[in-house]
Amino acid sequence: MTNKNTINNSQYPTHNSLSLLTKSAFTLAETLIVMGIIGVVAALTLPNLNSSTGDKEKVAKLKKIYSNLNDAYGRAQAVYGPIAEWTQSITDSNDKADKIAIRVLEFLKISKDCGNGGDNCPDLPDGQYYINGTLMLEQGICTDLPAYCVILSDGTLLSLYEGGIEVDIDGPNSGKSVWGKDLFAFTVNSTTGEIFPSGYDLKDTELKPYCFNNGSACAAWVLTNGNMDYLKATNGKCANGTELSWTNITCK
Repeated sequence: MTNKNTINNSQYPTHNSLSLLTKSAFTLAETLIVMGIIGVVAALTLPNLNSSTGDKEKVAKLKKIYSNLNDAYGRAQAVYGPIAEWTQSITDSNDKADKIAIRVLEFLKISKDCGNGGDNCPDLPDGQYYINGTLMLEQGICTDLPAYCVILSDGTLLSLYEGGIEVDIDGPNSGKSVWGKDLFAFTVNSTTGEIFPSGYDLKDTELKPYCFNNGSACAAWVLTNGNMDYLKATNGKCANGTELSWTNITCK
């Protein structure tokens, strides 16, 4: 006969069971080590993710600007006739820039009119050319050309002149304006009014000096290939050994 007051040891963990439970738990030291490893991995990974996300945003913005410019120039010519006729009787380059701007800007949303040479916006940044990380040249986006400048409603700095366009997609208040990073150029066919991104006519051998080295002709690369991988490469050569070209368009 079983005594009701007898304790049933099977209901409680034995010494061996307690040992097993203790052994299966993480110590504080082990937890700290794991957290440290996770922190190191995050520190190595997040900058690349942030850079990739930032590049995608810039690609999307440049595509939008290019689309808006094509629309504005197209609508202006539908109203005022071929662009080649706009400045036929004008000889002064500044006056030509004014005429082009007056007609094109009618079809763009502007937040600030900086005027010819950017006189109404005295703090406009210079466009900077870097070669292998070394600053080689600074040139005024609006001041070193007979150009008419405005800041669009989305913050883009836009410079219009006869035969060309320059855009700072981050605007004038975002720090340095660096070619191939936030500063890009387009050419305008004076006969047809078509807009071409700088570098559209470059061969592989010419990409290196004019896009990969100093960023001055990267607009076509960005719009065609949808990336800015030349910023991850040195003289067009990626860390994994890939040589960027119109055939090899990414470092991945």
